This record gives sequence, structure tokens and C-alpha cells, in this order.
Amino acid sequence: MEELKIIEITATILALMIAIIGHEIMHGYVAYRYGDTTAKNQGRLSINPIVHVDLVGTIIVPAVLFFSGAPFMFGWAKPVPIFIPTVVRNGGYKAAIHVSLAGIAYNFTLALVCSGILSFLPDLREANSFIEVFLIFFLIQSMIYNVVLGIFNLYPIPPLDGSHALTYLGLIMGWTALVRLYESMERYGMVILILFIATPLSHYFFLPIRYVIGWLY
Repeated sequence: MEELKIIEITATILALMIAIIGHEIMHGYVAYRYGDTTAKNQGRLSINPIVHVDLVGTIIVPAVLFFSGAPFMFGWAKPVPIFIPTVVRNGGYKAAIHVSLAGIAYNFTLALVCSGILSFLPDLREANSFIEVFLIFFLIQSMIYNVVLGIFNLYPIPPLDGSHALTYLGLIMGWTALVRLYESMERYGMVILILFIATPLSHYFFLPIRYVIGWLY
């Protein structure tokens, strides 16, 4: 049905944008709490999606994945500007870890909230109105995308958030070899990610994502 297709597309776009834009805003907000006003001064703590949209990551990539029938959706927003030296000066490297993991914490929290709300709603096939169909589908998609973004960014591969958090932990613990390793890996991070995503290794790469989504369902 045409109406259901419109509902599916609208709910998917909304769920993905809330997941990726909220992820970036949380980085900036936590940095702001530690004294870094960079994101606030540039208007990047706003919930206005226009200031966060990245032409490729927020529009083109998700659209290509959706209309090509890809089994998953992915995307990104413009990175929120953060001046880490200010954060470290005011809160230490622990504060920098908090900033690095803020987006991931947001995604996991939102996924849990959506899962909890879904437990009180009927199955999608038992929905009685288009509004109920939209709400259920939106919550399902939102849960999935937030799990995908949360776990994906948790991987300790540059330039993902997990690698930043581990680097700051290395600075706290005095693991200089680890810090130097990540510094040397920075230029090859995207190549490593592509190897994990576009090769048979993707089965293992996305296994935790499938497990968590199955558990939340």
C-alpha cells in the first residue's frame, strides 16, 4: 500500500536523524559541561536538524542504502566541533573520555527507552490505525539505528569514538605504546573500517549488533 510505504520512509528518516544528530549534540553538550563553548558558540547544540545535516552522510548514503534494499541503514551528521584541550584542562582525561562516549551513551539510552515503550504496544501487524503503525515502526527503527550507531562507534578503531576513549584511557594509565599505536593508525582507520564492513569479516563485525537488537526485541 502506498500509505504504508510513505509511513515507512518517513519513520525511517526521522528515526535515523534523531539517532545521528542526537549523537553529535551529546558530544558537544558534555564538552560544554566541561567548559568547552565551541559547539555552543557555533550553534551546534541546537536541535534544528538543518545545522547538523551532512549532504553525504545524512542524505545521500542513507537514501542509496534504502532504495537499493540494503539490509541495514547507516549515516552520520556533521561532527560537532570540540576543543579537547579545554575539556582536559577543566576535567582531565576522564572528562575527555566522557565526551568521547557521550554519543554512544545517548544511543544506548534511546534504544532502551524505545524497547521499553514497544513492550506496551501491540505487534505491528495488529495496529489499528496509521498513527499506531507509524509510532510502532518509528520505535522499532529508532531502536535498531541507535543500537547500530552505539555499538559501531564503540569499536576501538580510528576515527570512531571508542578509539578516542581508549586513547585518553591510555594517557591516564601511562600506556604510551597504546597511545602511539593509535596515533600511527589514525591515517589508516577508514581503510581498516572498510575491510571490516565490505569483506566476510562483516559477519563478525556486526554480530554484537544483531545480538543486542535480538535481545531488545
